[in-house]
Amino acid sequence: MKQLSIIINLVLILAVGFLYYKVFSKKDTVNSLSKNSTSSLQSSNTGRPLIAYVELDSLNENIVYIRNKRKELESEQKAIEAEWQNAYRGLENQKNNFLKRGQSITQQEAEQFQGQLIQQQQQVDGRKQALTQKLSEKSYKFMDDIQNKLKEFLNDYNTKKNYMYILTTGTGMDYMVYKDSTLNITNDVIRGMNEKMKQKDK
Repeated sequence: MKQLSIIINLVLILAVGFLYYKVFSKKDTVNSLSKNSTSSLQSSNTGRPLIAYVELDSLNENIVYIRNKRKELESEQKAIEAEWQNAYRGLENQKNNFLKRGQSITQQEAEQFQGQLIQQQQQVDGRKQALTQKLSEKSYKFMDDIQNKLKEFLNDYNTKKNYMYILTTGTGMDYMVYKDSTLNITNDVIRGMNEKMKQKDK
């Protein structure tokens, strides 16, 4: 279940991270930023900062669509695990009931029962694997969907804001040693994405 939460966090990283590409693909821009003073981080026309950042953990917790989908996927993961454990308990009960016969069990019966038990165990494991694979495909489809929605929103959002770079911060990837809270656009993204999802549900 923790792996599922990590995967969902990763999609948020990917969704905003496409803007990082501009940083590394435009060497001239990067060089000019590194050589100029901090005034180069502001638009010469408006004086607005050209850099903003988004807190991925907050997006994950406060965008209703993501939160609900994450709960849905986690619930399915729990159901798969519960079904698998129940099936194994059933196999254990079969084994215990068989062994209660004690010395009356012949070698042929024991071998036959063992073969059947192994076959059933393989079927149980196979079903768990198939359901887990199906859930993984569903998770990746969700990741692709939310990535596209975030990209669409950020593209629309940035037509008015005119940021050159939108950076990401979050658990396990917080490399910014200092963050000016006035550059935090997380709440804007949360409000905008929640509104965007509401409109699509109507």
